[in-house]
Amino acid sequence: MMSGTPEDDWREDCAPRRVIEIFATKWTSMVLHTLYALHDGRARAGVLHRSLPGISKKMLTQTLREMEESGLLERRVHDTLPPSVDYGLTALGSRFVEPVEMLYDWGRRNADALDALKPRATSRRRAG
Repeated sequence: MMSGTPEDDWREDCAPRRVIEIFATKWTSMVLHTLYALHDGRARAGVLHRSLPGISKKMLTQTLREMEESGLLERRVHDTLPPSVDYGLTALGSRFVEPVEMLYDWGRRNADALDALKPRATSRRRAG
């Protein structure tokens, strides 16, 4: 959708809001980052679970399902006994890796700014 007027940039369905909506669930960006940075774009759920401290199996399953439904990931079932399943970045998912990596890189370079933030009540960040 191309912006026709300045007001279009403030609509509920504008591109910037749609991007933020994708990453509103913290695990989406973390799964994208983990698949890209640690696993060459493809991994089994158990491997992802071990690579993402703090995520429950239920939340990981829910996140993987949502990402598959939205077209960011593909689920591949291997014809083995027992069957094994892995998840891989789609071409679309790979395009969303770039903004995630930019944010992660910014975070690494600006840890002092992040440390200066006062923790929110919902933050998991440890004080001190």
